[in-house]
Amino acid sequence: MRKLIVAAFISLDGVMQAPGGPQEDTSGGFDFGGWIVPYADETFGQAMQELFTQPFELVLGRRTYDIFASYWPNIQDSSGDFSIANLFNSAPKHVATHTPDTLQWHNSQGLGANVVAAVHSLKQQAGATLLTQGSAELVQQLLAAGLVDELRLLIHPLLLGHGKRLFSDDAAPSAFTLRHSLSSPSGVLIAHYQRSGEVRTGTFEKPSDCA
Repeated sequence: MRKLIVAAFISLDGVMQAPGGPQEDTSGGFDFGGWIVPYADETFGQAMQELFTQPFELVLGRRTYDIFASYWPNIQDSSGDFSIANLFNSAPKHVATHTPDTLQWHNSQGLGANVVAAVHSLKQQAGATLLTQGSAELVQQLLAAGLVDELRLLIHPLLLGHGKRLFSDDAAPSAFTLRHSLSSPSGVLIAHYQRSGEVRTGTFEKPSDCA
């Protein structure tokens, strides 16, 4: 059984919409596109490189897929991003879409009508790690179904107030263990969480004396 990793840029209030540019996703009147750019530094870049060192297959929502498909195939050898572009272009891509016949990016296929069942089936198969990028609505479905094994979060020191969020109210209750964390010079908290079981509870109240 292979892992499903959710990797996300998020704000302190959990927004993950349009991190990379002003026109990336303006739905809902979102006008803070490109909010991660002022925080990008060497530590940030190293964290992203580390994420892609293991073999992976992408699991994407259709909006994120279209954004990626319009960008990564056009990156040339001279770009500093070429190594990631090469990985993204060659990796298998599993896409939540109602129109799989329009998936033109190399090595892309639709997940089918039941996205949760399809991802569950993928996890049972042998192969590379499954990795999401962006894809807020899809990720919320996967969290609700309890299919997420790891969270790789880059938490940025700002509040955005509104926008698509990583966590919704229907996420399945789960406990996670912090495996590694560090902060970048620009103040980004880079955190790696691994699912560790059910939520445990307790109380600080002292037990009453037995009669």
